Amino acid sequence: MTSCDHEFCSLLPIMILLYLFRYTYEVSPVFLLVEEAVLKRMIEFIGWKEGDGIFNPGGSVSNMYAMNLARYKYCPDIKEKGLSGLPRLVLFTSEECHYSMNKAASFLGIVQMTFLFWIISQGAAPFLVCATAGTTVLGAFDPLDKIADICEKHGLWLHVDASWGGSALMSRKHRKLLHGIHRADSVAWNPHKMLMAGIQCCALLVKDNSDLLKKCYSAKASYLFQQDKFYDVSYDTGDKSIQCSRRPDAFKFWMTWKALGTTGLEDRVNRALALARYLISNLNVFFPEYANICFWYIPSSLRKMEEGPEFWEKLHQVAPVIKERMMKKGSMMLGYQPHRGKVNFFRQVVISPQVSREDMDFLLDEIDLLGRDL
Repeated sequence: MTSCDHEFCSLLPIMILLYLFRYTYEVSPVFLLVEEAVLKRMIEFIGWKEGDGIFNPGGSVSNMYAMNLARYKYCPDIKEKGLSGLPRLVLFTSEECHYSMNKAASFLGIVQMTFLFWIISQGAAPFLVCATAGTTVLGAFDPLDKIADICEKHGLWLHVDASWGGSALMSRKHRKLLHGIHRADSVAWNPHKMLMAGIQCCALLVKDNSDLLKKCYSAKASYLFQQDKFYDVSYDTGDKSIQCSRRPDAFKFWMTWKALGTTGLEDRVNRALALARYLISNLNVFFPEYANICFWYIPSSLRKMEEGPEFWEKLHQVAPVIKERMMKKGSMMLGYQPHRGKVNFFRQVVISPQVSREDMDFLLDEIDLLGRDL
């Protein structure tokens, strides 16, 4: 056996543990307790005194969980009676929300709305508002406190998709971005993004602590979830999940948290945003809210050209050409995209704690090197 083989074999117990399934306490007691401990700490950072939650395969699934949970809260009889007799349920979200809201709405037969007039004219029933804390493209944050005021006034469930921006809660300097999140009924938060826990690592947190998750999703499978066990059956968390077997994703975040500590996680957030702001200081763009830096590179041949259809058509082609050149050269990988009428632009998202100011300088120098002759 080579030394490499020996090292691999020494990792096998850990690898096997990470693939253990969990649905009852006796199958996976340690991982269930780890998940409970991690969720409790995340709930504290949101600002709730108590709550519930579950780790699941991604932010998209968290959003679907929350949407279905809000619908169950609005009409608890839906599990027995289905959709018959219910008004047309609608939800509100912004145009910048994650596309998973569209998917979840289509799965559940719900209309997604970004304006009010249709509801008034059709007599539909709003039940949910989804706010976004850290949009995918621009990294924008919805005004959570103001949205919460409206939700409280009209009795609407407020879900905050903080899959990307939720980790700012770990930073005393930047948690103000999520001001008002404690008023949400549910929150999606992915530690595998800004905090760089091993992917996948995604949690849905719920303010209601009255077993709402379990009531909504429970199927009461008697061959798994016997209620007369001689231990606290609330540890059998599989009955509040849409899955039976689950990966112990909370363990990844627990290990990361143990290794770095709360201060170390805070440093990751602060460092990423500091580097984003350093990059911005070298660009002629508006200051972003988060770590998403969106910008155009304008070659010298276009810099004296008047803005108009021809200018934008030519600029639209710049990012794809530079992207091709950087990929063939192998110097770096940087994404680009159009967005809501804006032609192709570069989008740099700063996350890794290993990134330096020198890397940011190289990014801009390399784009200029690859595109100056266009």
